[in-house]
Amino acid sequence: MEQFTALSLLRYTASLLKDTFPSEEIQALQRLVFEKKLGLPIHKIYLYPNDPIDPENAKIIVDIVSKLKLQKPIQYILGETDFFGLNFKVSPNVLIPRPETEELVDWVIRSAKIEQPSILDVGTGSGCIAVSLAKNIKGANITAIDISSDALPVAKENACKNNAKVDFFKVDFLDSSVKVPNAPFDIIVSNPPYVRNLEKERMRVNVLDHEPHLALFVSNSHPLIFYKAIAERAGELLRLNGCVFCEINEALGFETAELFKDFGFSEVEIRKDLNGKDRMIKAIWK
Repeated sequence: MEQFTALSLLRYTASLLKDTFPSEEIQALQRLVFEKKLGLPIHKIYLYPNDPIDPENAKIIVDIVSKLKLQKPIQYILGETDFFGLNFKVSPNVLIPRPETEELVDWVIRSAKIEQPSILDVGTGSGCIAVSLAKNIKGANITAIDISSDALPVAKENACKNNAKVDFFKVDFLDSSVKVPNAPFDIIVSNPPYVRNLEKERMRVNVLDHEPHLALFVSNSHPLIFYKAIAERAGELLRLNGCVFCEINEALGFETAELFKDFGFSEVEIRKDLNGKDRMIKAIWK
């Protein structure tokens, strides 16, 4: 490995990525990689451009950039990501937490008015929702379920890592004969699979080729299957006046709201994310 200075390494990595990503995304990726792996903020590189980079460290950076060129998500390469002010381990066994899911978590926190609420996270994945709620709602009793035997160890590790108390269980939520532990609940929250198979062609390669399809996709004929399961099981799982909060497919907001109304929910509210897309729904069980 040749001897790089801080600035020459920055420029070299940019040149490697220029045919794969737009310039703004390259800068964001560089900022993340240099800070996480070298503890080197970009502004310091410009302040001290001639500082030498240890060849081993340079090799680490170049290896990461080589994986980025193959469209592997940076979060999987680094093995971690930040979400709601916390750090989470991620692997190809779990979805990468998204900013819009942070908005869902914030909505739940702001809406939780009772003391020590009992909360169920359906399809917990990395555990980012459950752990964030446990850390931000005082006295909350959090139960998190997932069907994936590969995802649950990641979620448990994230709870330990962030010193959060969450009860995790392997549950096939679509099988109504399987009981959910710790019911009933005051709140159900979920970011379930909601991308229709017909929408795959619009997805970016780094998502389609690397993130778990089990956590992403639903059939074209039954795109609301998880919301229907939540609504159908409300009598079993929710206390009276309990709330459901879900992330939703922006193209199916009206249909999702009508589904909850048809099952007896009231005060059904669709909320847009920061990009102006219908992304979240809240419904109250009456």
